[in-house]
Amino acid sequence: MRGILLLLICLVTAGPLQAATLAQYTFDDPAKEEDFRTLIGEMRCLVCQNESLAGSNADLAVDLRDEIYEMMKAGQGKADIVDFMVQRYGDFVLYSPPVKPSTYPLWFGPLLLMLLGAYLLMRALKKKKQSQETTLSDEDQKRLDSLLKLSSDTKDATK
Repeated sequence: MRGILLLLICLVTAGPLQAATLAQYTFDDPAKEEDFRTLIGEMRCLVCQNESLAGSNADLAVDLRDEIYEMMKAGQGKADIVDFMVQRYGDFVLYSPPVKPSTYPLWFGPLLLMLLGAYLLMRALKKKKQSQETTLSDEDQKRLDSLLKLSSDTKDATK
């Protein structure tokens, strides 16, 4: 019961804590502030990896937010900041990395794995179907035909 209560308290206070960390970043121009919020929302926390810089409270995320804030205050544009971050940390820092040879496995890997899986499934089904099809010898075929004829004669007689 105590664990549930503690978890509930953490969930209730987590939102305001996150909002308070972003409140310190103010700009004179609302467009710059929007650009800043968009930018830190599009960049991945390198520590958490599944959170954006905007949502992470890791020390590195705070440092990167501070650095982006200072760069924007100095007059650098979004494209310059993105280029700097990618040059420093690689495409991994972006939630949506560009399509280029180094990111082909990321973009096309899942498609290739699905196609490979479909091919292997079709091959297995075809192999199973072929293994089920067996040819009868002439003697077995005659016996089968006579049994089928006997069965149909019995059905006709009962009608």
